[in-house]
Amino acid sequence: MSNSESADRMASLASAFLGALDDQARAAATFAFADDDARRDWHYIPRRRAGLAFLAMDAAQQKAAYGLVASGLSGSAFAAVTTIVGLEDVLDELEGRARGRHRADYSVTVFGEPGNSTWGWRFEGHHVSINVSIVDGAIAAAPLFLGANPAEVQAPSGSIVVRPLAGEEDLALHLVATLSPTLRNEAMLGSDAPDDILTTNDPTLDELPEVAGVRLGALDGAARDAGTALVDHYLDRLPSPEAEGWRRRLAPDLGEIRFAFAGVAEHLRPQYYRLAGPSFFVEYDNTQNEANHVHTVLRDPTGDFGDDLLRAHVERHHAP
Repeated sequence: MSNSESADRMASLASAFLGALDDQARAAATFAFADDDARRDWHYIPRRRAGLAFLAMDAAQQKAAYGLVASGLSGSAFAAVTTIVGLEDVLDELEGRARGRHRADYSVTVFGEPGNSTWGWRFEGHHVSINVSIVDGAIAAAPLFLGANPAEVQAPSGSIVVRPLAGEEDLALHLVATLSPTLRNEAMLGSDAPDDILTTNDPTLDELPEVAGVRLGALDGAARDAGTALVDHYLDRLPSPEAEGWRRRLAPDLGEIRFAFAGVAEHLRPQYYRLAGPSFFVEYDNTQNEANHVHTVLRDPTGDFGDDLLRAHVERHHAP
């Protein structure tokens, strides 16, 4: 399936979702694409959200909504998202039901008219924020935030019941382990990890963290393979056409991505890392709840919310 075919399918699924709603629900679910403040108002904490909440949908409407969500993710990422959503009920039980968490506390927002030259959508709730912009048939799928609390659930035997973001940690720890002492020292930001990703829910990446860390282009052998695998893991959150398109666009700058790590490079110990390049940015943090509470985000410094696509669209269609 090509990128344009993916965009057409996404538009069809968004239209089917909106078509399943009555007028009042459709009004709650839709915003103008030109409402830039609303499109960039994303977050991953529990809060009051715009859009139509799953609590207000019947089963058929929820199914249509999840059809749209699945169209913006790879199969593995969709599995991770549905697991993260289900963990809300687990977290609620662990907290003694004190905060009233529930898997239906997620919302869908559609920006603009599906199928138009510019439109988009968001699926969001605690620990999930999927932001998709479609411009002239091209898809931009960032910011894409996935978190998990608890990040790992174990059986009494010690076996793992569920760990939806295992790859995000394991691949990074493998990369650290493959670095020579000199390169590991270059990658290290310090022994203390911050308590969250540094960019949090910034609407743009105009002010990135300081340039630090080891260049992927400086790696060779097993370390180079480990760095590439970690980048690929984040790109593979997206459906194949979008992942491959970003991968091709990223190829000339892949070596310029810098990997930086803080904390302790051991499972269930506080840790933070980032991958920062001209057209690729990732942050990972796992410090809260005894390092069993993960926050991760995939962003595009030039293309979040379709910014690069919109600039090209304006040049093509609205230049003086």
